[in-house]
Amino acid sequence: MSLAPYSDLLRRPGVLRLNLIALVARLPHAMTGVVVTLHVVGPLGKGYAQAGIVAGALTIGMAVGGPWRGRRVDTIGLRRALVPSVIVEASVWTVAPFLGYRALVAAAFLAGLFLVPVFPVVRQSLAVLVPQPQQHTAYALDSVGTELTFMLAPVAGVMIATQVSTTAALVVVGLSTVGAGALLMWFNPPTRSATPSEPVVGAGSGVAASPRAVTRVITPGLVVVLAASSAAAFVLNGTDVSIVAVLRQWGEGSSIGWMVALWAGGSMIGGLVYGAGHRRVSPLVLVLVLSVATVPVAFAGTPLLLAVALVVAGIPCAPALSAITAELVREVSEDRRGEVMGWNGTAMTVGAAVGAPFCGWAIDRFGPSTGFLAASVVAGVLAGVGVMVLGVSRRRAAPESVGLEHAPGEVAPAEPSAGPLTAEPSRTGQLDADLLRAEPSLVD
Repeated sequence: MSLAPYSDLLRRPGVLRLNLIALVARLPHAMTGVVVTLHVVGPLGKGYAQAGIVAGALTIGMAVGGPWRGRRVDTIGLRRALVPSVIVEASVWTVAPFLGYRALVAAAFLAGLFLVPVFPVVRQSLAVLVPQPQQHTAYALDSVGTELTFMLAPVAGVMIATQVSTTAALVVVGLSTVGAGALLMWFNPPTRSATPSEPVVGAGSGVAASPRAVTRVITPGLVVVLAASSAAAFVLNGTDVSIVAVLRQWGEGSSIGWMVALWAGGSMIGGLVYGAGHRRVSPLVLVLVLSVATVPVAFAGTPLLLAVALVVAGIPCAPALSAITAELVREVSEDRRGEVMGWNGTAMTVGAAVGAPFCGWAIDRFGPSTGFLAASVVAGVLAGVGVMVLGVSRRRAAPESVGLEHAPGEVAPAEPSAGPLTAEPSRTGQLDADLLRAEPSLVD
């Protein structure tokens, strides 16, 4: 594996600094869940079910607020959009240690609603800083950095909560949220091109879009990519729950941390290899691979076999997530990227919110190992349905796309007016075709 694509990428202005800031700015988000759980089951004296309700309130807030916050970044700029998020989140987490349980549930929802949008902002900015041929490498590296954050942050949160107090840990979350927001506002990474290029109807189509085309967001292809995000989050969160259940059944609860770290390590390896390559692979294909790779984990009968299976299962994780992001960025106009990144976050939140309890139900009813199978089967079915939907959409769009062609010297027929949420046939057909195949990426 050559690291030349990464060295070329990091030499681009602003890219290295953005990745380093992202690594630090994501820390408070990555440690929040475990710190809140320890606070609820510790000082508040509640059970894990009640802790799950607080986490659920935070998740619902994130799902509702993601598209709205993304749209604010699109319309008023990053710095102005971040100010309310920094103020609200910092206030919530510094006051949270002194709230009762019901007030904490409401506060968690409010924090999720105003969550500092580190993840979508970084990915939106990479789309501006990095040319399209290098974007799959950029998003692969971003996914690797995310995995590293989620390996380090929970450990730090647990150490502060157990060695000092959960009050101190929650205050650290609040203060580090201020730091994350301040870093992003100081760097102010670009979320729009200074001189945006003329929008086109689908990558490589060569057909200029009408002025109204930039507002056309909803296409079957876009919906399916968001469904792929939900499927990926479903299998990842279902696997997370299943790891805990299996190791506890074996009496190996102390191994949970390093097993999850091995899983994340496999994802980092996969992300680095994928980003160093020169092929863009359909996100649907990668989600299918992720689903299939999770199946062997269900049949690992010892901790050693489980560790090996988790490393293998982790390999497609970062490539799938980075491919989803790259596909969204490639096909959505700049004036709506923040909003669509927010919808992507919502889709992943929904997948996570459904995946964990569904796999938990399968574990309770049929045993811990079935959680892995439930996660892989559901995600695989979703990805397979997505392939079929795009196939049907492409066949329907093809005749209409042919109608756009005309002989030299002829005047192209007038394009009928469309509503803001109407998919343009040629754009839909191009996106569907791109998603259904793997193709070589362009090189500089």
